[in-house]
Amino acid sequence: MQQVIQQLETVMEEYIEKVLSFSEAEFSNKPLPHKWSKKEIIGHLTDSAQNNIQRFIRAQYQLEPNIIYNQDEWVTLQDYQHYPSADLINLWQLLNKHICIVLKTMSPEMYDRLCNTGKEANELHTIQFLAIDYVAHHLHHLKQIV
Repeated sequence: MQQVIQQLETVMEEYIEKVLSFSEAEFSNKPLPHKWSKKEIIGHLTDSAQNNIQRFIRAQYQLEPNIIYNQDEWVTLQDYQHYPSADLINLWQLLNKHICIVLKTMSPEMYDRLCNTGKEANELHTIQFLAIDYVAHHLHHLKQIV
């Protein structure tokens, strides 16, 4: 898990300045009406962080908690397109720092605990898988916007 934590810390260090460098117009530009702006993608990443924090914590004390994430609804209902940019970037950065703290303090015997991420059927994943996937997902979206 230490490698996952280091990867997330490195990703945040590498991308924070790039995200902060966007003008408001660049950050808010929607390439198409149904496509997310860079700002909405950062909002999506904050949602992903919040959902994964729930997974990392609850899977340690609940048997296979079911924590699903309806990404389009979350982004739309939180109206990230009109969210103050500096606040959104700060929230994104702080949530990722918090994830690193959660993972650092987690006992290694918890890494194999399961969480159900499925909407319809059981989609069981270990905490360790979810942490690895979280970093990969994060990096995928950050590469999209820079």
